[in-house]
Order: sequence, then C-alpha cells, then structure tokens
Amino acid sequence: MKIIDVICHTLFDPNTNPDATSSAYDDLVVEIITDAGIVGIGDSDTNPWMARACIESPSTHTMGMGLRDMLIDADPLDIEALWWRMYVGSAHHGRRGAGVSAIGAVDIALWDIKGKAAGKPCWQLQGEQAQDAVTPYASLQPEAGGDVDRYTKSLAEWAVRAKGNGFTAAKLEITPFGPYAHDGMNEPPGSVVEVAAACRDAVGSDMTLLVDVQYAFDDAKTALPILKELEALDVFFIETPLWVDDLEGYAYLADHLDMFVAQGEWLTTRWEFIDVMDRGKIDVAQPDVGRVGGLSEAKIVCDLARKRGRLIVPHCWLTGIGIAATTHMAVTAEHCKFIEFLPADQTDSTLRRELLDEELCLVDGKIMPPQKPGLGIEINREALKKFAHK
Repeated sequence: MKIIDVICHTLFDPNTNPDATSSAYDDLVVEIITDAGIVGIGDSDTNPWMARACIESPSTHTMGMGLRDMLIDADPLDIEALWWRMYVGSAHHGRRGAGVSAIGAVDIALWDIKGKAAGKPCWQLQGEQAQDAVTPYASLQPEAGGDVDRYTKSLAEWAVRAKGNGFTAAKLEITPFGPYAHDGMNEPPGSVVEVAAACRDAVGSDMTLLVDVQYAFDDAKTALPILKELEALDVFFIETPLWVDDLEGYAYLADHLDMFVAQGEWLTTRWEFIDVMDRGKIDVAQPDVGRVGGLSEAKIVCDLARKRGRLIVPHCWLTGIGIAATTHMAVTAEHCKFIEFLPADQTDSTLRRELLDEELCLVDGKIMPPQKPGLGIEINREALKKFAHK
C-alpha cells in the first residue's frame, strides 16, 4: 500500500466571536489517500494555515522539506519511520510549534489508516487495554459579556447542566484576568476563588472540579495564596497558572501546593514534556494528541509520565476527531485519569457541532473503548464544504 495524496482542509467558522480566544472556530483536517482506497483522517489544534504550509510547501533541501513531499509513495503502515522522516526532514523550519502540530495531524491520519487496514480500532494496535472505559470531564467556558457576575452565574449553570448530562467531572475555565481574560474582564485575582466557590456550591461535593486559569498569574509567589484558597474547595488540579515557559515557577508551586499542578497543552514532542516534568515538577501532564506530534508521540509522553509517577489528563478542545484520537490513547494508559471533552451542545461553534457525522459519545458518564476500525469516526463531507476557507 502506498500514499498517493495528502489533502489539507483549512476550515473556519464564520460565526466566530473575534474577542474570544478559542480554537474551536478553525481547524486543519488532513486526509491521507492510499492506492488501496483507504483514507485516513486527522486534525490538529493549531493555526490551520500555518500547519497547511508545513505540509504543502515545496521542499528546498534535505531538512527543509514539506511533509507532503516526504509522504507521497511511502508505506502508510510504517508509521514510526515516517514520523522520524517528517521530523528530521522538516527540522530546519519545524522541530517544534506548528511544524510538529502538522506532523501530529498526519500521524493521527496514518493511525486511522493502519486501524482500518487491520480491521481494528487504533488502541488495539498501540498496546494492552488498561481501562474498561475512559472518564471525560466537561470543558466549560461560557461567554458572559464581560461581566464577572454574569460569567459566574453562567459557568455555574453550565456545570449543573454537565452534571445532569452524566459528567462526573468538569473543568472550569476561570479567567477574569490575564491573557485569556473572558470578554475583556479585568477582575482582581481573588475573583477566581469566588467563581470556583459558586460552582462548587451549585454542583455539590460529589462532582470532581478542575480549574484552568489559562496562564493568568505573573509569578508563582503571587499565585500561591490564591491557589491555596482553591485547595479548600476540593479542586483536583490547577491548570496552567503561570506562563508556559516558567518552569522554575511551576516547580515552586508543585513544592508548595497539595492539589495537583497541570500543564502541557501547548507543548510539542517528548522533549518538552521531559523538561516540564523534570524541571517544572508538574503532577499532571497534558499532551494534546495533535499538537504534541500525533498518537505516536502522545504514547511516548504517556510512557514517560508513567515512569515518573505522573498522571496524564490530555488537552482536547477542538473537534470530535481529536476526542477520538485522545480516547484511543487513554484506553492503553492506566494513569490517564480523565480526558477533556467539549460537548457539542455546549459550544457556540457550528464547526464543532457539524464536522463529524458520527463521533464518540458519553454513556453513563464514560466513553467506552472504540470498537470500529481506525479512529471509528465519520467526517461530514458537507461540513468540509461549508467551512472551507482558503
């Protein structure tokens, strides 16, 4: 079997809110076409036009190659060799960032092909089953018009709705200040605790709550007293309290907090995760399957975390394609406590709601191990046309 074409779909939701920091409004979907008629699908949560350039650009020298040039006529089942060919062949302009995210979309599509060719779900080709079912948490980030009181009420209502829909855990995106500040809010740091407390009161003590403040604090010593207050609310982890590169600050928080510290949604490759686990001392590693370099690289990060006694709670915000890939990863990782799940009916992104005809869904608060070949999902061809953007 050979690869005969690589097709990139750059998608954009025209109903986007330009004031929101949300990647649910755009996407790069990659299709890998084989001469056996098997088509693999993948995507990655990054700027789709930048990632498309990494795939489609003409090659200029042996380490400045476009990914497509390296894939045509290759055996799609030789995934490990192809990953290294792409990583080394694009190292001059890639190696991290959008270059690795583009490799991630391709790698997911290759695993989809491999599963379809074998007639097995991807996870059965990656390792032994470690979980009977995967526990998702609802990722909640409502918009509230720049008013912290309205935001608090809205977030609490969303948490209650998520619990009613069967979720046993929810992540609260609480950013009334900082680079991800919701709708221009600029509230004092203590408002994070007030919002979280309102949500805890709304859902009761039997629901697991996670809090993401999205890089809001300037330094660890400023963040620590606020995060200590969050601990009293029985918060499972605090996600990205500091800027992604402040590894010394993350180590300080890990040393001084009882609740877990989580980070990793922006990281690419195993090497960045080694740094954040060893130097940053994080308790929970959060690889995004597409961004980190695909299912192949995500599996390596999972193994590295397990050897260090760390948990895996992957980032997965964008689409049902990523949710499927993340679920396949989680089934073989016993230390994957939760996966992120953006419910289609709790997003204002039409793209998120319509991209797939069939995707994995919640059953009694769990996602069951997929049984269909490959990723086990079906793309909506009309959505590819509807959201196509040059």
